[in-house]
Amino acid sequence: MKLVMAIMGKNDASVVMDALTEENFQVTKMASTGGFLKSGNTTLIIGVENNKTNKVIDIISKYSSKRKQLVSDAHSSYSSPFSQMPFEITTGGAIIFVLDVDRFEKI
Repeated sequence: MKLVMAIMGKNDASVVMDALTEENFQVTKMASTGGFLKSGNTTLIIGVENNKTNKVIDIISKYSSKRKQLVSDAHSSYSSPFSQMPFEITTGGAIIFVLDVDRFEKI
């Protein structure tokens, strides 16, 4: 058994959850905050049999979209005349961790 943890933008989470539950995967959703933009993320936790891990990852990949976003470095402790200038970054997508599960019990 594997534990899949997927961290994604909160905008993508409900579409990913719907797609996973439609394929009969059980999903737990947790609110989380990223360190770089300090913005809201969602962490999905999915317990899955080893042979279905790639299916879960395929679903997450399909529905987690990357996009460009303008941000300013207003929260930085570094002060410079350019720190308030907006710059473009890529956001979205997902960070996926797959962990081995030694024991699973549903009580």
